[in-house]
Amino acid sequence: MKHNDILWKAALEDLFDDFLRFFYPDADKLFNLDRGFEYLDKELEQLFPTDADNYSPRYVDKLVKVFTNSGDEEWILIHIEVQGYTDQDFSKRMFQYYYRILDKYDKPITAFAIFADSNKNFHPKYYERDFLGTKVYYAFNTYKIIDQDDAELEASNNPFAMAVLSAKLALSNHKLEDQQLFELAYNLAKRLLTKQISREKTRNVMSFLRYYLNFENPGMNAKFEEEIAILTERNITMGIEEFLLERAEKKGIEKGIEKGVEKNTKETALKMMKSGFDIALIADITGLSIEEIKRLS
Repeated sequence: MKHNDILWKAALEDLFDDFLRFFYPDADKLFNLDRGFEYLDKELEQLFPTDADNYSPRYVDKLVKVFTNSGDEEWILIHIEVQGYTDQDFSKRMFQYYYRILDKYDKPITAFAIFADSNKNFHPKYYERDFLGTKVYYAFNTYKIIDQDDAELEASNNPFAMAVLSAKLALSNHKLEDQQLFELAYNLAKRLLTKQISREKTRNVMSFLRYYLNFENPGMNAKFEEEIAILTERNITMGIEEFLLERAEKKGIEKGIEKGVEKNTKETALKMMKSGFDIALIADITGLSIEEIKRLS
């Protein structure tokens, strides 16, 4: 469970703009996405510290500062919980988060509960308390992964939708044989590569799928990671070749790249290094050894 927590935390940060667009179709009008986001995880830990005897929290909590396009409020707070197990006190905890965040920041808050568990009967949506004429009612946004429609998620070009689809597939592992799960996940990875998604986001979602999935046979995990790595690498390499070809043409080089090799191989390798490409990839494309590439720098 702790392993999944780490993956969700990374996915929410890597895909947070996609998260907003996924839940708010008019996100680009509501939020000033160009200003970026500030993740207030440390502040949230101070507001709601983990119990001393709880060394492995089984939920993900994020607090994000988001700038808006409104003239009334320059920024707001978005609180996100990813819940992976049944907890009868979940709604109360959501309410506790709310009033502690409000007390500290006094800013508008919207909250999301994403349920990544397999219990169809667990779906709390509000917290309510009533005593002698004093009443509290706190409702929050909820999203139950196992209840989502596969076709709708697959039709989306939003990277967060593909992450949700990956998580939903992982929840079905107890219903499927390892080979069935492997084939479904591999086909999902191939469909991901056909989406109109940037290479960086594709890499992020692919990593989420690779490590979130869990097979009965541990050997299948290693096999799946290896196959996905090969599939991803092939896609990235093609992207680099196209990128280098475009740069070569712009600079008027007589002949561009053919099968990853340019006339002036060392010059190409040096340009790739300056662009931040991994040395192993440069070696694979140019045919130079890693030692030769290191000497160029």
